[in-house]
Amino acid sequence: MSNPALPKRVVVTGAAGKLGRAVVAHLRAVGVDVLAVDRASGRDGRGEFLLVDLTDYGQVVEAFTGGADEHPGRVDAIVHLAAVPAPGLQSNAVTFANNSAATYNVFAAARAAGIKRVVWASSETVLGLPFETPPPYAPVDEEYAPRPESTYSLNKALEEEMARHFCRWDPELVMVGLRFSNVMDVEDYAPFPSFDADPALRRWNLWGYIDARDGAQAVERALVHDQPGADVFIIANADTVMSRSSASLMAEVYPGVEVRRELGEHETLLSIDKARRVLGYEPQHSWRNHV
Repeated sequence: MSNPALPKRVVVTGAAGKLGRAVVAHLRAVGVDVLAVDRASGRDGRGEFLLVDLTDYGQVVEAFTGGADEHPGRVDAIVHLAAVPAPGLQSNAVTFANNSAATYNVFAAARAAGIKRVVWASSETVLGLPFETPPPYAPVDEEYAPRPESTYSLNKALEEEMARHFCRWDPELVMVGLRFSNVMDVEDYAPFPSFDADPALRRWNLWGYIDARDGAQAVERALVHDQPGADVFIIANADTVMSRSSASLMAEVYPGVEVRRELGEHETLLSIDKARRVLGYEPQHSWRNHV
């Protein structure tokens, strides 16, 4: 059954990626008409798919305005997940050129098409990953300025700033940036117990992760967020990737970092308090149920 508060038709970019596949499946399951787009083939026979190079503004406008043959219809919202997905996969200049152009084109084409709702994948990396410089406090949250430490992260920080200006230009725009943690499918959980042998292995993101299904839930929640303007939210699971307690991990690996409150045994150190409070996000999955 469809959710009447959800947009009727949504374009999802990066639909062939790990998170993209989960988001497309989830939105279709709750009754959203999804046009899945990617520059890599992601056609699975279960719904609309269009090959689009997001660095070509004309292609983006065509996809967002229903101009592509056999893909007509008014688009009500955009979910932008496409990117070179991490540092070090391509040269810095290629990563920046691709990701910055793609996101600008998505934001600008949405504005040109009169689409007032954009949800996009920001990143946990803007928090200061890989935390070679310790975080300012824990759990980390959205209250301190971005600290990009890579070209990939620099671009994510610039996307957040870009969104603020697009919303300044159009006060009716709702733009939600989701700072996703390390995305995991169920089959990725098998090695998690081995992380306990060396807490330094996963200190780079404070032992965080996001189950792709919970990432998709966060996208759904963001699509019904109706507060105009740009806002960002950390999206992680409620627990860490470790069997050891969160407090003991901080005490051993980051002994000089202020822990601002008593922690639950396995509580995430990537605070999801704001996402819970504002979006109604609540993780439903844990690796502990699969290993």
